[in-house]
Amino acid sequence: MATRPLASTLRLQTPSPSSSAAVPPPHLRRLQTLTRALASSASASPQAAMAPPPAKKVLVPIANGTEPMEAVITIDVLRRAGADVAVASVEPGSTQVAAAWGVKLAADALLADLADAEFDLISLPGGMPGSSNLRDCKLLENMVKKHAGKGKLYAAICAAPAVALGSWGLLNGLKATCYPSFMDKLPSEVNAVESRVQIDGNCVTSRGPGTAMEYSVVLVEQLYGKEKADEVAGPMVMRPQHGVEFSMKELNSTSWNVGEAPQILVPIANGTEEMEATMIIDILRRAKTNVVVVSLEETLEIVASRKVKMVADVLFDDALKRQYDLVLLPGGLGGAQAYAKSDKLIDLIKKQAEANKLYGAICASPAIALEPHGLLKGKKATSFPAMWNKFSDQSECRNRVVVDGNLITSQGPGTSMEFSLAIVEKLFGREKALELAKTMVFM
Repeated sequence: MATRPLASTLRLQTPSPSSSAAVPPPHLRRLQTLTRALASSASASPQAAMAPPPAKKVLVPIANGTEPMEAVITIDVLRRAGADVAVASVEPGSTQVAAAWGVKLAADALLADLADAEFDLISLPGGMPGSSNLRDCKLLENMVKKHAGKGKLYAAICAAPAVALGSWGLLNGLKATCYPSFMDKLPSEVNAVESRVQIDGNCVTSRGPGTAMEYSVVLVEQLYGKEKADEVAGPMVMRPQHGVEFSMKELNSTSWNVGEAPQILVPIANGTEEMEATMIIDILRRAKTNVVVVSLEETLEIVASRKVKMVADVLFDDALKRQYDLVLLPGGLGGAQAYAKSDKLIDLIKKQAEANKLYGAICASPAIALEPHGLLKGKKATSFPAMWNKFSDQSECRNRVVVDGNLITSQGPGTSMEFSLAIVEKLFGREKALELAKTMVFM
């Protein structure tokens, strides 16, 4: 026998308007009230009933000289968690900042436009002179002090804990860490520790670019809890052990000796994964290569996958006037699709491959841009794990970084540093790659 919903059953038990009872007895009046409440609830929008809580609001200020990896990784990871991240420029009158290593970023707003806004977290990226520029911004100092005074979460990484938070007195009495060469600049009132990420009360500090992803996941955990942090960390393919030496799987080893200043092309497009692009550009420029960042869009500014605004050096047609030793594709589904649809870019990579010159890709790009165009034929490669099934040869997919002759591929955001350092190793040797890894506090 079919059962009826509770509200329907209750209505059948309630007297009709034609009932001889002018006023229902008390127990029926209570029943009618319950029935109306249930009916009202049943008719309410299911979307409204399931509406998520408001997003946590986060401020990430940036300045000329900001370390781009630390800024972009923090923004990207927090947005993956669903946070409403405002990227604000402290530079007067300009939303575009010249970050470290020649990386150009565009903020969402000027800091002055957000002076009265309330945030759940304020996170300061490091870099020099970026940290000094943040420190010297009186508006930012007042905002962070007011925010911390309310017992809200605040954080900094690399030089920023010592240079900004320390000078503002916001680390006094706390355990804190920072970039190794700035440890002695922490005020004496601070309990300096060498943790990769340190939490003390409402303050989180961390060491440098190589700890930025760990730091960002900790911030997610502080805002949303461990379950959300684990949910965000999983798809990023983070390292199973932080701080250890990196490695790569190499087949058909060949020399990548292309001179002291290799010419490297890195195309970006709307939908490019900003963490991957930024780490590749930043790390390879640290290694003294000449990286040219090229926009596949009609403008230099592109909007990456997590809405970070990156600014290229040149448009693609202008870049074609030069020769390149290495062409590297960051990932991101939208970016990978843009690469796959660009006949000029695919033609350039095919010419690289035919001339036995160097090319590579990470995340979605090996599967979306290289495989369909025959650029992985006869090669071993890897990609973002969810796309391994697109490969005709999946035998080496489980490796985080795969080098096969003149081709290098990798899995995702969490392997981007290993990918970039493997390129440095192939170009300049293991010693140089290890030196860079230690400088970034990656190991």
